[in-house]
Amino acid sequence: MPATRSRLGVIFLTVLIDLIGFGIVMPILPVFAQRFGAQGIGYGALVFVFSAMQFLATALLGRVSDRIGRRPILLTTMLFNAAGYVLFAFAPSYAALFVARVISGFASGNISAAQAYVADITSPAERARGMGTIGAAFGIGFVLGPMIGGLADHYLGHLAPGLIAAGLSLVNFVSASAILPESLAAQHRTVRPVFDFGHMGEALARPELRPLMLVWLIAPFSFAGYTVALPLHATKALGWGAKELGWLFVVIGTIAAAVQGFLFGRIERRTGARALLIVGLFGMAVSIAVVPYATTSLLIYAWTVPLAFANSLFAPAASGLVSIYADPTEQGTILGAAQAFAALGRSFGPLVAGWAYDGLGQRTTFFLAGAVMLLGGVAGLRLRKAGGVALSRSS
Repeated sequence: MPATRSRLGVIFLTVLIDLIGFGIVMPILPVFAQRFGAQGIGYGALVFVFSAMQFLATALLGRVSDRIGRRPILLTTMLFNAAGYVLFAFAPSYAALFVARVISGFASGNISAAQAYVADITSPAERARGMGTIGAAFGIGFVLGPMIGGLADHYLGHLAPGLIAAGLSLVNFVSASAILPESLAAQHRTVRPVFDFGHMGEALARPELRPLMLVWLIAPFSFAGYTVALPLHATKALGWGAKELGWLFVVIGTIAAAVQGFLFGRIERRTGARALLIVGLFGMAVSIAVVPYATTSLLIYAWTVPLAFANSLFAPAASGLVSIYADPTEQGTILGAAQAFAALGRSFGPLVAGWAYDGLGQRTTFFLAGAVMLLGGVAGLRLRKAGGVALSRSS
């Protein structure tokens, strides 16, 4: 048991550092991009390539870890992470910054190997608690990362955030090398196709699942576009720097932790997940569309509260609905398809938002992001109620 706890602790640290590193970069990436003369599409491309590489690497590294084991994947990606953050800190050009995001995005795909490691070392009764460790690391990392990045850039200089993230990755590598043995027994190793996305098409083709899959694509697309347009708007219109952007993301992360950790379960028991998903989508649509009318920093922060609250209702509701609309024998497959659609949305949303910001203007960009989120709400309305789903399965 102590050995299992120590290994879970290192896995927790691995995911936490991934999220801290991702969060550290969020408030300073637009500043770095603009320093090299990048416009909206250039900044959007930096966000796009990270998510796109993470999408590909999650599928690739999970399957490769089934062949060669979890430990080599985890250790290698920790070193990749450190290299990516060093390059980010010292990037002399936009091209180097782009390569740094490619490296970091690929390394962040180690989440699939980390989840597999937890599954290897825990019993079925303990597995949910082990996976909860990864979920906790996500929440804490998303709060700490932007705060560290914004404050380090403001008080210690532009090199500090990247070097801090690189140092954390090296500490992680040393601790994992000492504590993490291989978790996958030789007899359990398998050879599977490296890339296989057929489950996405199958899920989308089924009428009862199609609205849910569309929601998983649309909402991340719109929200990721918002996270690109907002820093561009705030730095240009309000003169924000990394510190102000960092605190904004801290507000989002803190509200998410509070809602998902304490409030969501209590509300969901009374309303059901479908209602919260729909409320969350329409709430985000309105909160995004009104951003151009927030002409002061205080108003930006104020409108972030309902946006973060709505997003915090949507995210766990969308995950929970998979268990309702998918058969018990295909939970993992359908959730994997949903995550793949979400990754596609997170990849292309920033690219489209950057293009729209340059070509159509900041106000139109926020309106478009809000309109896309509104389409997600309409798709959510097409989800049948849980009773109807259960009835259709039994017939």
